[in-house]
This record gives sequence, structure tokens and C-alpha cells, in this order.
Amino acid sequence: MITVSAINTDFVADIGDVNVASLNDETFSGIYQAWLQYGVLRIRNQQVDEDGLQRFSARFGPLEEAPFGRMPEAERKKIKNRYVTQLSNIIVDGKPIGGLGNSEASWHSDMTYVANPPPASILLSLEIPRQGGETYFADQSAALSALPASLRKRAETLTIKHNAAHTSIGKLRPGFDAFEDPREAPGAAHPIIRQHEETGRPALYLGRREWAYIPGLPLDESESLLDELWSYAALPENVWQQQWQVNDIIIWDNRRVLHRRDAFDQSERRLMKRCQVLSKAAEPA
Repeated sequence: MITVSAINTDFVADIGDVNVASLNDETFSGIYQAWLQYGVLRIRNQQVDEDGLQRFSARFGPLEEAPFGRMPEAERKKIKNRYVTQLSNIIVDGKPIGGLGNSEASWHSDMTYVANPPPASILLSLEIPRQGGETYFADQSAALSALPASLRKRAETLTIKHNAAHTSIGKLRPGFDAFEDPREAPGAAHPIIRQHEETGRPALYLGRREWAYIPGLPLDESESLLDELWSYAALPENVWQQQWQVNDIIIWDNRRVLHRRDAFDQSERRLMKRCQVLSKAAEPA
């Protein structure tokens, strides 16, 4: 039997007495239900390789192929495991072995710029810096509850177009052209208040602040309203910091939480492996 230890009353929990490389269906069901309840789970001391991480992650649903942007198919075929993304600042033979590097990553939810974003993200730590590189999570159900009634009522009828052209560290993705006006940003639009498909619980769904736009509004009005909404997104009482240890696994629900990462010294090594779960709406027929 697993143990579930809440870190906050209804947000973030530690899972104990489990080995993700060897789970029966009943044990996994307990993990899954805890994930829906708490939004973020931490499982420590998990020694698992890429294939094992993929097998565990696939229990949450079909996996998203690692987001290689517009990388040519010939280059994709060189990737060892196409469902595991390397997040790292490590350079080998003059080339980075992973994405995002050591820059600070701003608050975001993963891949909201596609029509059907991945509901779950699973991150495994293999190498961590002595300082920096910590990950923070913000509860968006709590953020929604914090909105003044008038702001919530206005947000209920609006959507946000989520920018697909830039990464969470602000870097332009390969294959996209630079632009100056958020209205020109490519990407999908989603309701500002999203109903969770499995729990029915509503939450703010803001994606990323940079280059976002609320369709139908003048640009200055969109910017002002987004700034106001974002002022409630990461209130200190609704934020939790993950202080990484080697072999930690963190599982979070992108439908309910935002996350960000601290910067760290480039002389320090950081290596993470990530899987993302495909939305059932996006699953191939």
C-alpha cells in the first residue's frame, strides 16, 4: 500500500512506499487518484531508466511525442526515445544534450499553445545543481477562488490565445518568425476559466503571460486584463517550491497548476528527463 502525505491541505502530496518501475493496477490507481486530488505529486528515490520512465508515464495515458518543434524527420530518427525529453544545460562536443538550458523559466503550463495540451507532465531528476534550478508550482484552482467576483464574471466569457512561437525561457522556436504584436502570435485559444475534465473543478488557465492575447479586445485592454488576472496567479500562499534531490519524480496536472524554474550557474550541471501525456481529445484514431 502506498502512503499519501499532503504537503498542503489540498495541494501537493508526497507518495511513499512505492517503486514506479514495478506497479500493479491497484497501486497505480491510488497514485492516479492522489494526482487528481492534489495536482502535484512527489515520489522520491526512484531509480528508473528512460524506458522505465516511459512505461510509468504511459499509465497516465498515451504519451506525447517529445516536442521537437519543426525538427526534420531524419533528425528525429536519431533520438533514442522519442517520448522522453531531455531538459539540461549540459554541453557535449559543443552541442547541448537537452533543452531550456540554465535560464529562468517563467510561469507557464505546458504546451497550451496546441489545441489539446497534455494533461500530465512527469519529470525525473538525474543531476541537480548545488544552488538554483528549483521548480515552483502555483495552484490555479486557488487562484480562481482568489479572484474578485467582478473579475471572475468577466473572465468567464473570454479566451486567451496562447503563443506557440516562444519557449518558456522566451527563446524563439525554430521555424517561427519574430513578431512585435501579440495579436500576430500563432497558437491555440482556450477559455480563461477551464473546467477540469475529470474532477469538474474549475481553475484559471493562463498558459504564459508573454505574447498572450485575449481575442476580441483592443490590445491595450487585453494587456491590462491579462496583467490583472496574472496578479492572482501565483499568490505566495498558493505556491509550493520543489527542492530537488537526485531521483525525484514530480507529476503535475497542467489543467490545474502553473510551474516555473529558477535560473542557475552554467558551471553547474542539471539533467532532467520528462514525459508528457497526450490529451484524450488529441489521441490518434
